Amino acid sequence: MKEEFVVLVNQNDEQIGLMAKLEAHEKALLHRAFSVFVLNEKNEIMLQQRAKDKYHSPLLWTNTCCSHQRENESNLEAGKRRLEEEMGFVTPLVELFSFVYKAPFDNGLTEHELDHVMIGYYNENPVINREEVESWKWMSIEDIKSDMLLNPMIYTEWFKIIFEKFYHHIEAQKK
Repeated sequence: MKEEFVVLVNQNDEQIGLMAKLEAHEKALLHRAFSVFVLNEKNEIMLQQRAKDKYHSPLLWTNTCCSHQRENESNLEAGKRRLEEEMGFVTPLVELFSFVYKAPFDNGLTEHELDHVMIGYYNENPVINREEVESWKWMSIEDIKSDMLLNPMIYTEWFKIIFEKFYHHIEAQKK
């Protein structure tokens, strides 16, 4: 398996280097990332359950897909690439906002990311990559919000953080 690298950045999203993905997570260094939310015509979000063999957060529910940009890859190119790799489809994406967060895990790794949050729309069933995704489901935004309060342990740490930002962004757009 080819070693993956992440793009290290400063707070202004300016590239300051490259590092092996695992090392960046061990050292909790700020790096570029993205999170994709795919919604259907009923305004439900397509959630994925991470595969059981993932090196962290296995079998937890999270947004449609998320990962890291490659060097010289745009945010939207990266989102479309990973959406196809994990969920088996491509749809147009729009970047909504970006922010920095830090989420430590029980295994000693830490996500410290400048995350670019994107949205797309799709109404079909995905063709999931079983190495990445255990299962998937559509869930309304309000049901996710309620379920996170009742069952926080079934969601990834980063999704809890990102969903809150996404929810407030969507609510602000309604006003």
